[in-house]
Amino acid sequence: MAKQSISSRSSQSWDGVADWYAGWSGPRGSIHHRKLAIPALLAAIDGQAGERLVDLGCGPGALAESVGRLGLSYTGVDLSRKLISRAHKHNAGTGRRFIVANVTDPALPARLGVAAFDAAVFMLSVQDINPLQPAIDNAAALLRPGGRLVILMTHPCFRIPRQSGWGWDGGRQLQYRRVDSYLSPLNIPMQRHQSGQGTTRSYHRPLEHYVSALVSSGLQVDRLVEIPMLEALQPNQKLSRAERRAVQEIPLFLLLRAQKVS
Repeated sequence: MAKQSISSRSSQSWDGVADWYAGWSGPRGSIHHRKLAIPALLAAIDGQAGERLVDLGCGPGALAESVGRLGLSYTGVDLSRKLISRAHKHNAGTGRRFIVANVTDPALPARLGVAAFDAAVFMLSVQDINPLQPAIDNAAALLRPGGRLVILMTHPCFRIPRQSGWGWDGGRQLQYRRVDSYLSPLNIPMQRHQSGQGTTRSYHRPLEHYVSALVSSGLQVDRLVEIPMLEALQPNQKLSRAERRAVQEIPLFLLLRAQKVS
């Protein structure tokens, strides 16, 4: 795969793969959402009943029910009309709000309300959004002073599409994670659209890009959590000693939390 400048493409709607994605994840998310991503997000949000949360890149709304159970008001934003339609269907009658919009659009804060939210999240969406800085700027603008932004993503140090993978060292009987490229920002074609025209894109960035974007938006990083995939494995799934050690030691997801300081 030829390396391309990450700035050469803007993120696109997932309408072209909406049926596939919604079918794969289901209305409450995949097992990785349910076992790993959502519990980690809820713990980091530390939300109180009556607070307002905005879910940026919400897809079919997998996070909405869990947020609602905590008594938080929920607004989901996604560029895909088809995924927002699924979210409305899954959450009919709940009072949860879903909006078709681009999270990098500079008009988004005025549309949703400047400083209108106590918490904002990107749940497994930020790596599909480009450019990064406008998306983080919008999240910061939507937050009240003291509000929290939580980003949960596939770990950018270890999970780089087409540039990382598992390897096996037979001499040491060791499963390891191979990383072929890390510091170079990349835009990477992923799932082909159901029409056959176009693909979804993943945007790899090194960790320093995320921290720099948060700081540039006036946000202060106060938590970093690395999440292994072990708890998402099926109870009867058999692993070798080397495999178990690998999934315990090499994280699948990275969580960053930052607060709006003023």
